[in-house]
Amino acid sequence: MIKLKYGNTNTFYINGLLIDTDYIGTINNFYKCIKLNNININDIKYVIATHYHPDHIGLIPNLMKLGIKLIIIDVQKDYIHFSDNIFKKDNYDYYINEEDALILDINNSREFLKSLNIDGCIIHTPSHSNDSISIILDNGSIIVGDLEPLSYIDIYKDNIKLKNDWDNILKHNIKCVYFAHHGEEKVK
Repeated sequence: MIKLKYGNTNTFYINGLLIDTDYIGTINNFYKCIKLNNININDIKYVIATHYHPDHIGLIPNLMKLGIKLIIIDVQKDYIHFSDNIFKKDNYDYYINEEDALILDINNSREFLKSLNIDGCIIHTPSHSNDSISIILDNGSIIVGDLEPLSYIDIYKDNIKLKNDWDNILKHNIKCVYFAHHGEEKVK
């Protein structure tokens, strides 16, 4: 797994799969970053968003125009246009064409990831937003997007969704959590 930092949102690259992108307008920084990390744009076959907020999907239309296939997890289908009004308000010509995407049943995520030589699965973690997902790797790493850290559970005592997400995550052998806007957090 390679962590790419070219803006405000951490992007991750694993065996042809790009996880999250940054805001619209960061494409030149993205190209510089992948070059520095010895990743050719042709190495990227798929892109997936942990959720459809503007700071996680800004480059998806650019990447799709290059032939990179968008993977939409079935629990995200109703949310892919969540940010359209935000982009429109800011006068951006932005649109994700879901007809060109692959809709993946979350229950088939392990098989899909395995086809990329990635051992892991994708789970629904809706405490940040209803469309949020996390990518769990069998090596003990997890990419959680904007999920609040485990250490925040006491702060958000009434947040049953957050507690449920972490209960679900901790059923797996998690060793290190990778966030979209923080560093990493080791799990003890």
